[in-house]
Amino acid sequence: MARTIEAASRLPRLRSLVVLRHGKTLVEHRFNNGPPLDRPVNIKSASKSVISALVGIAIERGVLKGVDQPVLSMLRNDAPANPNPRLDRLTVGNLLSMQAGLERTSGPNYGRWVSSPNWVRYALARPFVDEPGGAMLYSTANTHLLSAMLTRASGQSTYTLAQDWLARPLAIAIPSWPRDGQGIYFGGNDMLMSPRALAQFGELYRNGGIVNGRRILPPSWIEQSWTPRTVSPWSGGRYGYGWFIGDAAGHPVRFAWGYGGQMVYVVPDLALTVVMTSDSGGARANGHIAALHTLLADGVVPAALTGE
Repeated sequence: MARTIEAASRLPRLRSLVVLRHGKTLVEHRFNNGPPLDRPVNIKSASKSVISALVGIAIERGVLKGVDQPVLSMLRNDAPANPNPRLDRLTVGNLLSMQAGLERTSGPNYGRWVSSPNWVRYALARPFVDEPGGAMLYSTANTHLLSAMLTRASGQSTYTLAQDWLARPLAIAIPSWPRDGQGIYFGGNDMLMSPRALAQFGELYRNGGIVNGRRILPPSWIEQSWTPRTVSPWSGGRYGYGWFIGDAAGHPVRFAWGYGGQMVYVVPDLALTVVMTSDSGGARANGHIAALHTLLADGVVPAALTGE
């Protein structure tokens, strides 16, 4: 593990590394003048994994009906006047797995979306470029629509749900984060959590949804979230419900991935939860994400196997 920390220190954009095994903290390290490990940072699209957890809890509690629930069952008033018939077939599950079929709002389309006066209406008015349930079209609007559904179905903000369903049971802080013009908390980006809080979120999944003997998240939801449903056309990574699915040195790994290198890795068979946070500035394709995957596969996993 000492060699792993040394290798991590050579990554200029890395800001933190937290490693837990069997719930015991093995490493808590800051790099490159990173903030304290209990200070919330922008976790970017790792927020999508948090939204997925809230959806799973909402289904368990009957706030949402299930992954087959039509999106327009909650958001009909925000649909276009004469919607494409495919919009009626769009489901919660399609949004979670990035298989909505709607034109993406991420990448080059992101700026136009977040500068629009109504994010939900803008997202639902995008043209279909594939069928619901088709290829992976990674789009932050998908998880924002889920945030809107959570808010409409529960009568409470996504922030309040995050406090009641995750922050308090996990004894972590999830501060307020941005909202759209209608007051819907941003679903899928810009949530704030500290590296230590992210580690506890990862532990929730590693422990089958149980915290201190109390069930917070249904184990069936974890299984559904970690079931591959589509494949990223950019990274080649498999994707479930808000989680990427891969392997590290031959061991199955599930991970939340935020822009620039905000990572929560869970390696179930080694009882590992690993958090890495990074400076999100700089070019996307500079090898930093690959370096983080390598740090896990070539550093943390061998250290866990050898107990060193």
